[in-house]
Amino acid sequence: MATTWFQDAKAYIEQKTAHNATTIGPFFPHTTLDGHYQLAEPQWWTAGFWPGILWHHYHATQDQATAALAEQLEEKMQPLLSDPSKLDHDMGFMWTLTSLARYDLTHDSKAKTNALLAATLLLGRFNSAGRYLEAWNSWQGADDTSGIVIIDSLMNISLLYWASEETSDPRFAVAATQHAETILREFVREDGSVHHMVNFNSATGEVLEKIGGQGFAEMSAWSRGCAWAIYGFAIAYHYTQKPEFLAASMKIANYFYLHTANSAVPLWDFKIPANTSQTKYDYTDSSAAAIAACGFLLLGRVAAPEEQAFYHDAGTDLLKRLYDHATTPTTDTALITHGTGHWPEQKNLDTGLIYGDYFFSEGIYQLNDVYNIFWLGGHWHDATLQSNTQE
Repeated sequence: MATTWFQDAKAYIEQKTAHNATTIGPFFPHTTLDGHYQLAEPQWWTAGFWPGILWHHYHATQDQATAALAEQLEEKMQPLLSDPSKLDHDMGFMWTLTSLARYDLTHDSKAKTNALLAATLLLGRFNSAGRYLEAWNSWQGADDTSGIVIIDSLMNISLLYWASEETSDPRFAVAATQHAETILREFVREDGSVHHMVNFNSATGEVLEKIGGQGFAEMSAWSRGCAWAIYGFAIAYHYTQKPEFLAASMKIANYFYLHTANSAVPLWDFKIPANTSQTKYDYTDSSAAAIAACGFLLLGRVAAPEEQAFYHDAGTDLLKRLYDHATTPTTDTALITHGTGHWPEQKNLDTGLIYGDYFFSEGIYQLNDVYNIFWLGGHWHDATLQSNTQE
């Protein structure tokens, strides 16, 4: 019997993950060089994505060696919870895909404790004057960063929502919702694109400046930033049922899809100049497509019934294009390539990115009715999230 493309994609992911478990092992991949992942430190913001892929694999296959490897990686991250100076707002990325995922799948009490500790440390970054989570710590000799907020942070607040439900302590959810409201007010533009960074006065909450960050310019449209916002606002809507969050996610999703409809892989920024003889601008970012696809799939479940098919089909289309145009040879370790890490700094261009791999894995498993949406905490396996997969 013939298989569908998404069944083939699932088999591809499972083969690559099993192979990478032996070649990457208990280390933290970040980006590829010549087809092979280079490693980062456990405190780097991407540390959770490889364990997250392993938890996907375990959930689908029940392979105990895969779970043991994911737990080994979590153990390597454990000392960071005792040294908050090495942590920032990306604790959400790091412990949602390690401890929270492990707790959801195995009900391990130590994993629950780790996830709650990470959530408590994340809550400690909440600035009540500006109603935001402080993104980064100040580096020695650097400018004050206590007012910096970035669009990526919308994905981190799911850990706070989970902690609030797990402990019945409303403070986590209040901070998460106020942060999302600040992002909505200050980051989302009228056309549906988003700013990457906003700098606030940390004492008064006043906006000081809006910054291009990893986008081409202040008023450009960094595609991965749009993708973070699509998925982050959809998750915030799931937890709060606030219609403004759903509307924001759909608005940004519509903008994103309009600007990717004719692209095999979307550009890293939707507002870039034409290439010149000296400079190549038109790099693509497969990670933006993978993240956005997962956001679209969630919109396909939480949007109004008459709108669900559009978003589900759009998410499926983005994943199909990645499968057709960004998957890699068997000798490479990344699941997908053609990612752009940081164009303004000319770092990690046309490469594999571990977070792109993670979201590609998450999306493909969903199309195969294997639900692993760890951002939704214990809700990711609810029957209400299931829908008929379309080819």
